[in-house]
Amino acid sequence: MKAFKLALCAATASLMVTGTAVAQDAPEVSFNLAATSDYVFRGVSQTDEDPAISGGVDVSKGMFYGGLWASTVDFGDDTSAEYDVYAGVTNDFGPIATDFGVIYYGYLDKPDDPEYGYWEIKGAAEFPAGPATIGASVYYSPDFFGETGEAWYTELGASVAATDALSVGGAVGHQTIADADDYTTWNFGISYAFSDNVSADLRYHDTDIDECDICDERVVATISTSFP
Repeated sequence: MKAFKLALCAATASLMVTGTAVAQDAPEVSFNLAATSDYVFRGVSQTDEDPAISGGVDVSKGMFYGGLWASTVDFGDDTSAEYDVYAGVTNDFGPIATDFGVIYYGYLDKPDDPEYGYWEIKGAAEFPAGPATIGASVYYSPDFFGETGEAWYTELGASVAATDALSVGGAVGHQTIADADDYTTWNFGISYAFSDNVSADLRYHDTDIDECDICDERVVATISTSFP
């Protein structure tokens, strides 16, 4: 009986170790939801200056990640939503954190012509500089939104953690498009984390595009949550 109990304990311990290993090898999954007063993408309103609801799911394992994100949009036609599918790899080189990936931007109920959906390749890096974090990113599309041709977007940003919950930051970006006007956009604002899962952001956006109602200066409020 004693030998049987020892064998049973050994088997139970083996199952516990195996279960722990499986749990450690399982990919991490998280979900996010957000409500914003205006969905602004690179300085341009995607909702005709109206509020938007968005949500997504992210899956990561080691340095690899992938996900799906969607938001309501309003382009003045029948298009009802944007969905982004993305994947990439992250890595650290000393203090520098890098992110390389690919993104597909798709649209529901879009017109047949021109094609709205497009691909982008992304490269980004960030590093600490005293109390601040500085980041730079570049995006390339072989054929941008609305079949407007080859496009590049570059951005430089920085943020400073004023407290454990409060941070201040901003960014300046430049969009070039083969068959459309190039422009520069900038934003700055404050973010506050109410908890590990709930945060709010208040941000000013603007561009140098003239006579464009959905591209001019605006202040956007966003509240978001993530879980688990």
